[in-house]
Amino acid sequence: MSSDGVEDLLRRHAPQVLAALVRRYGHVDTAEDALQEALLAAATQWPADGVPTSPAGWLITVASRRLTDQLRSANAARQREERDAAQRPGFSPAADTPPDADDTLILLLLCCHPSLTPPSQVALTLRAVGGLTTAEIARAFLVPESTMAQRISRARQRVRAAGAVFRMPSEDQLPERIRTVLQVLYLIFNEGYAASSGPDLHRVELTAEAIRLTRIAHAARPDEGELAGLLALMLLTDARRPARARPGEGLVPLAEQDRTRWHRPSLDEGRALITRTLSRAPLGPYQLQAAIAAVHSEAASAADTDWPQIVHLYRLLERFGPNPMVTLGHAVAVAMTHGPDAGLRLLAPLHDDDRLANHHRLYAVRAHLLEMAGDPAGALEAYRRAARLTVSLPEQHYLHRRADRLTGH
Repeated sequence: MSSDGVEDLLRRHAPQVLAALVRRYGHVDTAEDALQEALLAAATQWPADGVPTSPAGWLITVASRRLTDQLRSANAARQREERDAAQRPGFSPAADTPPDADDTLILLLLCCHPSLTPPSQVALTLRAVGGLTTAEIARAFLVPESTMAQRISRARQRVRAAGAVFRMPSEDQLPERIRTVLQVLYLIFNEGYAASSGPDLHRVELTAEAIRLTRIAHAARPDEGELAGLLALMLLTDARRPARARPGEGLVPLAEQDRTRWHRPSLDEGRALITRTLSRAPLGPYQLQAAIAAVHSEAASAADTDWPQIVHLYRLLERFGPNPMVTLGHAVAVAMTHGPDAGLRLLAPLHDDDRLANHHRLYAVRAHLLEMAGDPAGALEAYRRAARLTVSLPEQHYLHRRADRLTGH
């Protein structure tokens, strides 16, 4: 197998192997270190020697040896813990592979550790399970990369200092853990649907994994309204992916997409799911976002969209907690309903919000609304600033095209 094929295989198995190690040994930081050593060994050996019959079992075996050595050198108590783990019924790292379908979801629940604050739980889990870089997580949280690196480091130190062991939560702990898992899955999906950096518009492996895990969680807890809402939101959003890019042009915004290219089975499934959920579950932010996506999906064009209904849904969404990204969407809906000046008034306070003051999306939306308002000079300046602020090459190219159009190039 080629080196690229081995890397793809390792990327696919890594979360499952980490889940098995954490479940058996209870320590996520040492399990991560052991997994990295096993992945390095595999990347070196497999291209030359061939891929083993059970790739996951091979990785567990190598990582388990590393963990065993470390646990033995620590102290006698930890030696006993290792022996106890190794003697559990069914534990055979050389032969076993992780339980197939839901091991990564179990790892998500394990990593949302109660000794951490919710933001730290999400950040640590995104790093350990989602495979996102520190820079990608920082952009998702609207904070500098250095701040997020410190947050993740402190989270690991806090868990280590507390001697915390990662165990499955009890039934009464599940609702809080699930709320954190939902945020993790949402952020993984977003990074896949609109990659925050690099040359690619999409990272399909992330969106597919987020949808897969959310399906598993929804099947396990079908009465959780927010789980259903998140799954519906992912399906309705991902359905637009085939129309989000054109050859030679790159990014195509929602208003300009050929809606006949949207994936109809995903739209139908998402709409049916959110319609059913809204009628029987307590309302939540993921359900409201899915409802907004459903309204967009029902319109044949941007002009045919029921913008007043979307404005109403955004107002409900903002009641669940102020969020600058929600305000951006609200401002666009208000502009489409009441005119661009009304939308620009909603944007004005965001320039004083440290989370968004230097974020490219604020200036991209501002440019769009200024263009609608007949202020090409202001729109040009905002498009150029947005292009300078983003590190996504497809978004840079799109913003430069919008600016060039205003200058007649």
